[in-house]
Amino acid sequence: MLLVIHRRHALGLIAAATALPARAFANVAPQRSEIRESLAKRFTDDGTEGTFVGYKVEDYLVIASDTVRSGEARLPASTFKIPNSLIALETGVVEDPDKDVFKWDGVVRPIEAWNKDHTLRSAIAASAVPVYQEIARRIGAERMQTFVNLLEYGNRNIGGGIDQFWLTGDMRIDPVQQIDFIDRLRRGVLPVSKRSQDLVRDIIPTTKVGDSVIHFKSGLLDAAHGSLGWMVGWADKGDAPTVFALNIDCREQRHVADRMTLTQACLSDIGAI
Repeated sequence: MLLVIHRRHALGLIAAATALPARAFANVAPQRSEIRESLAKRFTDDGTEGTFVGYKVEDYLVIASDTVRSGEARLPASTFKIPNSLIALETGVVEDPDKDVFKWDGVVRPIEAWNKDHTLRSAIAASAVPVYQEIARRIGAERMQTFVNLLEYGNRNIGGGIDQFWLTGDMRIDPVQQIDFIDRLRRGVLPVSKRSQDLVRDIIPTTKVGDSVIHFKSGLLDAAHGSLGWMVGWADKGDAPTVFALNIDCREQRHVADRMTLTQACLSDIGAI
């Protein structure tokens, strides 16, 4: 109880100091925050709009590009594959992320990597939407809602279809909430089994930048839903982790690739890689 009070007190300090919408940090304890216009300039220089929020764990420091968009809730798109994987493992829909196979349904889709059989590990690497839609259908609405509530994920609203709610439906999450969820997974303190958290941390894609490792999951909404791109995860630089969330308006095709380019640039700007 004392820890909860301390965290909420930290939230109040942050809100008073910068108006950063850090209300979602119910499960971490940032004590300082900064708004850096140089991070916002990264997006304008790229010809678009977006936001970046980083939580430097060892410094108890939140660094954000703005005080508005960082608190605006959007559809999570394929970043929901992280909780979806956890729930699949917890419910037994997936027993082994390397051995359980989801057979390709034979429907040829524009992304070639989706047109084959997948395990959970290969599906998250390819961000194979059809596989995760099948996983969600097997989980079912009742169990999905139970676990989304348990994980305190976003607005917890799975309306709009069991295989669509994170793509076109009613689920919403803001960058600060993304960081809160990712940091709990990183620390292994989510209210699910240690095994499920260990396995999901292991299957999340990584990329090495110098002496740092970035653990990440991307997301992308279609044009009808705003062409919003996400990149969420954490960067390990020695013993100093930084949890991050970025979203960007993908106004041009090049902006899809810029999700990672800008993530690395922002992480570098704040000394996280």
